[in-house]
Amino acid sequence: MDHFLYRDGRLFAEDVAVEDIAAEVGTPFYCYSTATLERHFRLFDEALDGMDHLVCYAMKAASNQAILKTLAALGAGMDVVSGGEYARAIAAGVSGDKIVFSGVGKTDEEIRAALTGGIRQFNVESEPEMEVISRVATELSTTAQITIRINPDVDAKTHAKIATGKSENKFGIPISRAREVYARAAELPGLKVIGIDVHIGSQLTELEPFRLAYEKVAALTETLRADGHEISRLDLGGGLGIPYTRSNDAPPLPIEYGALIKETLGHLGCEIEIEPGRLIAGNAGIMVSRVIYVKEGEDRAFMIVDGAMNDLIRPAMYEAHHDIVPVIEGAPGLEKARYDIVGPVCETGDTFAKARDMEPVAAGDLIAFRSAGAYGAVMASEYNSRPLIPEVLVHGDQFAVIRRRPTLDEMINRDTIPEWL
Repeated sequence: MDHFLYRDGRLFAEDVAVEDIAAEVGTPFYCYSTATLERHFRLFDEALDGMDHLVCYAMKAASNQAILKTLAALGAGMDVVSGGEYARAIAAGVSGDKIVFSGVGKTDEEIRAALTGGIRQFNVESEPEMEVISRVATELSTTAQITIRINPDVDAKTHAKIATGKSENKFGIPISRAREVYARAAELPGLKVIGIDVHIGSQLTELEPFRLAYEKVAALTETLRADGHEISRLDLGGGLGIPYTRSNDAPPLPIEYGALIKETLGHLGCEIEIEPGRLIAGNAGIMVSRVIYVKEGEDRAFMIVDGAMNDLIRPAMYEAHHDIVPVIEGAPGLEKARYDIVGPVCETGDTFAKARDMEPVAAGDLIAFRSAGAYGAVMASEYNSRPLIPEVLVHGDQFAVIRRRPTLDEMINRDTIPEWL
């Protein structure tokens, strides 16, 4: 469920007409719903009720500070994968003891910043990283709490570019070597091993891959405890998918996911961490764009809009589907037209949809890309010297620009001309 609904043929974000935002902010822009963000976080938090747990929002999905503060106010922790995300979380008022640091390429500087500023744990991805954390922690005369990410070699049955739990993926340590690596971690100074980390992929639409991975985690927990390790925390990652279409083929609900966690891991007495991102932010955001032209091709019509692949790259990168709807609905019974929906960037890949049936549009009409709250604004670029588009947050009948559109002069003036020119 989200809070982007039609009223008398006009698309609203909560209690604000989307066309009114467009009139003030210009297009294209991202728009997020506070009510949807809050609802989706609470679904996860309630799904783990009765277990010691922390829901750490995966910031890579959408990292605007207004979104972070909205979720932090509900008690969310944060899952970060870079020094920049760590700095954003701290700037948003999140305390270090609620920040988990993931990612395969943590640098000395990032590790030092987190140990100095406060960190809940590092999710260690490799033995070389473990050695570096040990060295930096020792230099700082402190102790770093760590979990070790194991790769369970489980097929997440998702897009190849967002699968992370198979043996061929770059993430984690093979589960077959877990005992050896944990033994080494126990010998290193400056480290305190507290648990196990696992994350098998993103946009999972069934529970069975989670079950297979968590059963392996449960068995490994028992083995490592028998080896003398304190395993008190299980970081289970994220990955639960969202419905990108309005079909009845919906992914599992957070309550079902929570029940699976309790069934497979509840007997271990561990604190549970989960790191949802897409399901919290995805359907909490839309991208709004304006039609520039409708161009009649030889065998199809092209809807050319002012949003482009640099603003929303998911369709070009992942062949991702987004429902695309008019901001102002047409008359009832209006016959649909078929379009290839494309942006103005000089790339054939700048295509959002092919042969998409929807209400006829004309130049100047507004359209909305649904389910664009996750991996939208955070992956945007200034390709073709197109400014990053605004982000807007709605709260009831109010809205605020939470990232403004830079001017062309601001973009150009970031360049520095060498003195010899």
